[in-house]
Amino acid sequence: MTIKIDALDAALLAELAADPRAPILELAQRLKIARNTVQARMKRLEASGAVRGYPPSVDLQAIGFAVHAFLGVELDQNKIDGIVEALREFPNVLEVHATTGRSDLLVRIAAQSQQDLLGIIQRVHAIHGVRHTETMLALATPIEYRSLPLVEHLTKTANPT
Repeated sequence: MTIKIDALDAALLAELAADPRAPILELAQRLKIARNTVQARMKRLEASGAVRGYPPSVDLQAIGFAVHAFLGVELDQNKIDGIVEALREFPNVLEVHATTGRSDLLVRIAAQSQQDLLGIIQRVHAIHGVRHTETMLALATPIEYRSLPLVEHLTKTANPT
């Protein structure tokens, strides 16, 4: 379901991104709108699926997972569902994307060390249907995953002033 996002929605999302545990009354005060408006907007954003939750942002390096890599996986096409299910069982797998190009899947991995990463890659190779992998180490992450700039851009282009 696609919903239209306006400047108030964008401002609310920005506040929630900065402080996911902020009480509704505090959000209303910050945005200078009624408490019921905040509740209604949040309910609409959640019901549409635009907001999927409020998990904490965990610094993986701070808890001992300093090695980050992207694994391009080439596989037997008829085995993709089984491979994705097997990858789901790896706690070190942060996300998996089905892609075009040489690799069929792009897998983001966090490991404690290069030796740990090697073990994870070896376990991926052992999954039935995996043909080939290519590993790219992330040396730094100058831009973390983000969505608010896109939301803000969307609301600015929809409501030019």
